Amino acid sequence: MSAELADKSARELAALVQRRTVSPVEIVEDVLARIDERQPRINAFISVAHDPALEAAREAERELMAGRRRGPLHGLPYGAKDLIMSAGMPTTMGSRLFEASIPERDAVTISRLRAEGAILVGKTTTSEFGHKPFTDGPLFGRTLNPFAADATCGGSSGGSAAALASAQVPLALGTDGGGSIRIPAACCGVVGLKATLGVIPHLDVPDLFSANSYVGPMARSVGDVDFLFRALRGFDRRDPFGQGGWAPRSPPFMDIEGLRVGWMETVGNPITDPECIAAAERALRRLEEAGAVIEPAAADFAPVASAFLVILQSLLRSRLLEAREKEPRRLDPTLVETIDRGARWSAVDLHHAARERTACFRSVQSLFERFDLLVSPTLAAPPLSVHQDPHANVTIRGVDAGPIRAAWYPYTLPFNLSGHPALSLPCGATATGLPLGLQLVGPWYSEDLLLGVGAELETMLEAA
Repeated sequence: MSAELADKSARELAALVQRRTVSPVEIVEDVLARIDERQPRINAFISVAHDPALEAAREAERELMAGRRRGPLHGLPYGAKDLIMSAGMPTTMGSRLFEASIPERDAVTISRLRAEGAILVGKTTTSEFGHKPFTDGPLFGRTLNPFAADATCGGSSGGSAAALASAQVPLALGTDGGGSIRIPAACCGVVGLKATLGVIPHLDVPDLFSANSYVGPMARSVGDVDFLFRALRGFDRRDPFGQGGWAPRSPPFMDIEGLRVGWMETVGNPITDPECIAAAERALRRLEEAGAVIEPAAADFAPVASAFLVILQSLLRSRLLEAREKEPRRLDPTLVETIDRGARWSAVDLHHAARERTACFRSVQSLFERFDLLVSPTLAAPPLSVHQDPHANVTIRGVDAGPIRAAWYPYTLPFNLSGHPALSLPCGATATGLPLGLQLVGPWYSEDLLLGVGAELETMLEAA
């Protein structure tokens, strides 16, 4: 059985551990062997914790033998994006500036998974400081899409997505500052959740009050994302958006019958690839057949892309200007350009961007006066070429669609600013076999609704 363990779902592995059919040591050994086998080709990990992971697995086994099971994830391996602090394990930010950095403390999410008995086997690749929607950089090279070497795996949580898609780990953590969980999930055919602002604490950002970056669960199925989410969720008093006990504030998912679904075919973007639209519409038909009421949802988030750019570039310039001036050759050239472009923005521009964020929130809230759920393609085009310049315009079906944020992922970034939860799940593939993603968006604190509908839809699409 051992040779098959790395291919099993997290829930299957948890059941085997609970029944003592297999031990955490067997699972972790098998996962580490799979990583060693596929890392040279996929390059999904910056570091792999062979010895610490095996020791943690042995301790998990000893606890089980003593009758102690910490939680549902006890003994299960996972990978975490290398922007997330992990005590005693390198946390590089994908940068040569931090290649020797070993934190003394865990991020909240890592701490919660340790408490559940989950085992961190490695840190996954990310673009430097998560600055672009691809996963490559001077520190580690390029992470490949398991489906096609010439197509991007997305980013900036591309290592986590690629590790999942190539069955190197059953569970992973990513971060999402504008789509960085959902973009690579769509590119690699896996599932990723950006929860409501504050539901999964992320305390390692410079400005908690204007936070738009989230830590979230990724897996190969909606059910496994839900499984991981339940260990991660819960407010934290150190977070200004986490001042209450976690509880869903909309009814949990019960039935698709009568669900009011708003279809966002476009959100102000000039063009969406027909294969992305066709795949999303096939999924909508499955929902309609199950009793959902589908109507167009008019949304124009075009101004959000400009506001997002001001926020991102200003933040990176304020954080990294000293490094850019002292050690520019150690930085990714695309990061240097991002830092330099941040010089264009004034304090007035930043306040205009904050006002646009408020307008975005109000616009999304107004949609939920009519709809229970919003649906869109995750991306406006299939995975782009690995050679795409993140600062250049994107071409979709021969048409210049404009800058990458407004052109390729206009569907994801608005919900980073508005705080609403969003789930990306696979919904088919292109004619050449590249994965395509569908995005579900709900009201604040409606994660149970998204995961419930997502699981039902996943089953319907697999049966189609």
